[in-house]
Amino acid sequence: MAVEATSTPSNGKPKTTLPPGMVMGPDGKPCKICTAFRNWKPGTTNHTEADTGRDKARAADYAAKAKAQAGASQNNSTRAAMGAFAGFAAAAANTSAKSTNGQGTTQTGSQPVEGTSQLSARPLEPPADCPPDVEVLGRATWTFLHTAAAYYPDKPTPTQRANMLMLLRSLPIVYPCSWCADDFGKSIDHNPPDVSSRERLSLWLCQRHNEVNEKLGKEKFDCSKVDERWKDGPPDGRCD
Repeated sequence: MAVEATSTPSNGKPKTTLPPGMVMGPDGKPCKICTAFRNWKPGTTNHTEADTGRDKARAADYAAKAKAQAGASQNNSTRAAMGAFAGFAAAAANTSAKSTNGQGTTQTGSQPVEGTSQLSARPLEPPADCPPDVEVLGRATWTFLHTAAAYYPDKPTPTQRANMLMLLRSLPIVYPCSWCADDFGKSIDHNPPDVSSRERLSLWLCQRHNEVNEKLGKEKFDCSKVDERWKDGPPDGRCD
């Protein structure tokens, strides 16, 4: 759902064109938590911090690493060529096994050698010790909601119903990603939460999640398996 964002803020300032995949926030600035990590361009100002100095240093560091790794790659190639004179089998073992593992790392034989492509392409997701992006936040939120529904009472008290309803209706207000929050708010308006029982709440959440999956071009989840996915685990017991 993240598209190339071009927006005119409500304060009348000139339009700002963002790189493809980046999302504009409601204040007319690039929204980091609204954007997938792979699409965020370092050096773009976000809501809370000035990135210029930090990203100049990062760019210089990347350039130094790229130069060093390019030299290492050249040395590896030279050694491989010299090995060819010692014997075809040795050269074949060193060169025919080269492959790329999907993380931008080149492997020669069994020894991985980092390639410069690792520096030019951002990872799909932020590192584990970094703040979440829009996708990590979304998965974590859905995990919490589905699990909360899985352990919701079969016969909730009026207080339990009110609390769950309050939680769901608060999401469009407090959720950090503004366009995600707006989208979920519209979904709730058209399909009010059913908090009458555990089964009904779980089904309602599954349907809302499938709406998002459909918008993102993902396969819909079989809502008859919500307990298997979020509470009981699969019949083969591999999660026990």
